[in-house]
Amino acid sequence: MILQLEIHGELRRIELTPDKLPNRFRVALNDGAEQEIEARLLRPGVLSLQIAGKTCRCVLEEGPEGTVIHFAGSRFPYQMDDPRSLKSRRSRTGGHDGPKPVSAPMPGRVVRVLVQKGDEVQAQQGIIVIEAMKMQNELKSPKAGKIAGLRVQPGGTVAAGEVLAVVE
Repeated sequence: MILQLEIHGELRRIELTPDKLPNRFRVALNDGAEQEIEARLLRPGVLSLQIAGKTCRCVLEEGPEGTVIHFAGSRFPYQMDDPRSLKSRRSRTGGHDGPKPVSAPMPGRVVRVLVQKGDEVQAQQGIIVIEAMKMQNELKSPKAGKIAGLRVQPGGTVAAGEVLAVVE
């Protein structure tokens, strides 16, 4: 599996190859360095990693600036990039400014609307909460801006891909 992570504004390529032993991986970084690791999920968002004989904890946290990894006593804000995604290719090349839609990733029911038309929002601020398959998902603003339109009300149903709000 190949991942692209943006850490401190720098795009890093990481290739993970599962080993024959359970929970073990070979990690190859874009600088050519390779490492064997053992990773165990302790609970959602918390991993125990064994790297070069040392055990450390890795915690993922959603914060105001987006997702943050707490690792070896340091905080690393990051964005994960799927290199196959047209959306991620656009964001790496500057994308486009202007209005950005917030769409439903799957069919569901609107549980809460966290903003109103005309509200100023920050990038990654929660806008709408939908429930799908008995799980609640908070949809976030794709950029800092103003809510130009809201097309849903609490209790309403939405289809996959339906535009629920527009941020300009």
